[in-house]
Amino acid sequence: MSFSTLPKNATLEPKPFKAHVSDDELKLFTQLVKLSPIGPSTFENETADVKDFNHFGVSRAWLSEAKKQWETSYDWRKTEDRINSYPNFTVPIEEDGFTFDVHFIALFSQKKDAAPLMLLHGWPGSFLEFMDTLDLLQKKYTPETLPFHVIVPSLPGYGYSSGPSTKKNFNTEGIASVCDKLMTGLGFSSYISQGGDIGSFVSRVLGATAPACKAVHINLAIGLTAEGNEVESLSQEEKIGLGRPSTIGLVLSSSPIAQLAWIGEKFLQWTDKSPPIASILDSVTLYWFTQSFARAIFPYRQFFAPPATFFHNEEKYFINKPLGYSWHPKELAPVPKAWVAKTGNLVWYKGHEKGGHFASMELPEQFLDDMESFVSEVWPTVQK
Repeated sequence: MSFSTLPKNATLEPKPFKAHVSDDELKLFTQLVKLSPIGPSTFENETADVKDFNHFGVSRAWLSEAKKQWETSYDWRKTEDRINSYPNFTVPIEEDGFTFDVHFIALFSQKKDAAPLMLLHGWPGSFLEFMDTLDLLQKKYTPETLPFHVIVPSLPGYGYSSGPSTKKNFNTEGIASVCDKLMTGLGFSSYISQGGDIGSFVSRVLGATAPACKAVHINLAIGLTAEGNEVESLSQEEKIGLGRPSTIGLVLSSSPIAQLAWIGEKFLQWTDKSPPIASILDSVTLYWFTQSFARAIFPYRQFFAPPATFFHNEEKYFINKPLGYSWHPKELAPVPKAWVAKTGNLVWYKGHEKGGHFASMELPEQFLDDMESFVSEVWPTVQK
């Protein structure tokens, strides 16, 4: 048996998927990278400290080095091979009259008591965040011993999943519904959802509204205060940036270097230890070839347009089911355990000495330990 064997009671019929861009697309991309200029030196980009949230952003020196690697040594075919080393699928899922083509990676277990575990990425991330964790799972377990069915979707609009309709609005609640239909359609009448960034919002919505979602683990609870029900004020920069997705989506879809500067800044600034340039290039290249940037930022209209909606602070999304929370010191909003406890039935907590916003990508061993601990503790209780 292999990790690609679907549950027998699945009602969806996923098709195998292979990541591949044409030679012509790859050649054009290489030319675009080479021809895309980097802006002139300025006081700001020569002195920028990207780790300082109050500073100037990404430095020109880092961007120049990343561009050089993209041009001379980076190999997207190698990344495609790694993506294709896992079982990949796509499947049509209908939501509110629109059919999404949803991509997901899966490691299906043959254990009868395996816990279905959905891992949800955020922005500007993708399923790539979980590849190191998937590698660890494949090394540690066989299909017969794997304690989870691991499902890693590309959220609607991200990666190899199709984007929302261009004719009507779509939101985070809709993403949650699509993810729930994916899990139940794969034959899981009960499952656990885990998420960071947008994935944390989707997981919270699932935990509060989806009967099949029996437990939730998050590593982001942004929007909470000591009172538990207020959202911190947003800066004008944040409102002008992602609060206007049409403009920023068009601007950053015009140049791979522009997209690298924007996304690269987030991976550098939001992490405890900066990822290797090659890892960031993987993410930006995926976004470029799948045209994800403009398609994927629609949820930010909820987060940055008044009234700001972060879900974690809303009473209607209180999670009565088992809730787990992993705290990382360099997270965007490393809110304390007590604040999260006011938003649900917090039964599991782990505070870490290292880590930032991209928990699985930064410290995959630590992330897997958390998942094994949380699932082994809560899954038997929700199966009673």
